[in-house]
Amino acid sequence: MKTVHTLASPIGTLWLAEAHGALTDVSFRAVDGRDGTSPVLEQAAAQLREYFAGTRQVFDLPLTPSGTPFRLAVWQALSDIPYGQTRSYKDIAISVDCPKGFRAVGQANHHNPIAIIVPCHRVISADGTLGGYGGGLDIKSALLALEQDNLEKAQP
Repeated sequence: MKTVHTLASPIGTLWLAEAHGALTDVSFRAVDGRDGTSPVLEQAAAQLREYFAGTRQVFDLPLTPSGTPFRLAVWQALSDIPYGQTRSYKDIAISVDCPKGFRAVGQANHHNPIAIIVPCHRVISADGTLGGYGGGLDIKSALLALEQDNLEKAQP
């Protein structure tokens, strides 16, 4: 059974879940499990607070997302997108050796259980529009703006 902890954030409540010492979920909706905390959930909450404060660009947490081999490959490719940058669905499809699978990449993004930390918000349409996002386009836009603002502040 998962242990679930809620976190108030600038973009609304996030539900964090872990099982067996690894983060399984960061969601914009309630996650099934028992309420509680753990070292992993405390670490995840602290790192997310740092991210929203602009002091963290890379997460360092044990993750165990649950998904098909294709989805796991897509989520790994998402984790390789640098902070403050974006990639298209097509770029991700090419990176997972499925060049015509941009719609499947979109579905994998939609089912990403570890939002923000596995940064599906950094994937946009080839024409530069935002596309969809499980938390809503306003949140996707806010996350991208947060990252851009923090990069600009860090420039000398």
